[in-house]
Amino acid sequence: MANAASGMAVHDDCKLKFLELKAKRTYRFIVFKIEEVQKQVVVEKLGEPAQGYEDFTACLPENECRYAVYDFEYLTEGNVPKSRIFFIAWSPDTSRVRNKMIYASSKDRFKRELDGIQVELQATDRTEMGLDVFKSRAT
Repeated sequence: MANAASGMAVHDDCKLKFLELKAKRTYRFIVFKIEEVQKQVVVEKLGEPAQGYEDFTACLPENECRYAVYDFEYLTEGNVPKSRIFFIAWSPDTSRVRNKMIYASSKDRFKRELDGIQVELQATDRTEMGLDVFKSRAT
């Protein structure tokens, strides 16, 4: 079903891979891309559970927008392991205006398809989604 605002559909694989990340911890992160020709959001990259934050940020292009989901694990003050599922709307300042507009107009509908997002971040550069930001938003 296409989004009325941007005309973008969501490929079933996006929801399936997200459920695997959420329920089975099969992936550390997922990077999603809008295929403008097909007019749909698709999975671009899957991060293995052993991969970390640096691997994740390396998958985000310098001048193109993306959506991403990251399973952030941390310890509470009482040393209890916890995790939070972050949704990241990556929209670098250097990306084309059209690219930013398409991603911005499709974001809310796409995010609704991913049931279980706990924290949302919007980032225009890597400092806005640094590990310190993840830590402060997770608790």
